[in-house]
Amino acid sequence: MIRRDEGGRGAPAASEPTSPGTTGASPAPAAAESAGAILVPVPGMAPQAAVTETAASPLRRWRWYQRLHAWTLARGSARYQAAVDGRLRELFGGLRGDVLEIGPGSGRNLAYFDRSVRWFGVEPNPFAREYLRREAARLGLTAEVLDGTAECLPVADRSMDAVAASLVLCTVRDVDAVLAEVRRVLRPGGRFVFIEHVAAPEGTLQRRLQRLCRRPHALLADGCQLDRETWAAIERAGFSSVEIAHFRLPIPLVGPHIAGAAVK
Repeated sequence: MIRRDEGGRGAPAASEPTSPGTTGASPAPAAAESAGAILVPVPGMAPQAAVTETAASPLRRWRWYQRLHAWTLARGSARYQAAVDGRLRELFGGLRGDVLEIGPGSGRNLAYFDRSVRWFGVEPNPFAREYLRREAARLGLTAEVLDGTAECLPVADRSMDAVAASLVLCTVRDVDAVLAEVRRVLRPGGRFVFIEHVAAPEGTLQRRLQRLCRRPHALLADGCQLDRETWAAIERAGFSSVEIAHFRLPIPLVGPHIAGAAVK
């Protein structure tokens, strides 16, 4: 079932441990733990298969770029965060149980999750994972940081109550493969919640500008695709129900956004 919003262009409407607890074992690769941090094993986690790097931006292979990108993510944009704060609180704050965030970056979203959840984050940037461990420990969040990619999640089938994504689907190489992975790891009835910038309406000046800037932007912004029709990919991914709201932020090129939830 797909619910469509009003005036929405035909779119639907609205392992690295980091927290206190009891130490356990994990098959995922782990870096050094932060002070007071312990390991929280993913239920039935299977070892990650080999992943071939297919980044849209060739700069991703360079450590200096990974370090710079992690630093940039950690500082974030106060203006953007304020603009989406309410939506993130509503989408992420209501999740419970075992929650997987794909591409959590440096942890700007961790504060939105309820402290009762067991949070798992799959983050390919090793420098961002350092920020994640520190932020999770600061918040007292039961958390584990995993090395991996969204196209090949190092998590067992039907092991998560929810999956969350924020400004991630614009950067992945294969959106359909990522959404198939999301469905694979969700338990029956599990929720996928998301907030993403997307393509502007076809035929508009903004859409033409997005296409013009697509390649240089992707090179400098970790593979981010300005004109990706992410809502269409979510609609066709095979979820039992989908709710998507389209909205616009006063930001050049990346103003068009979607937010919503899909149920397995």
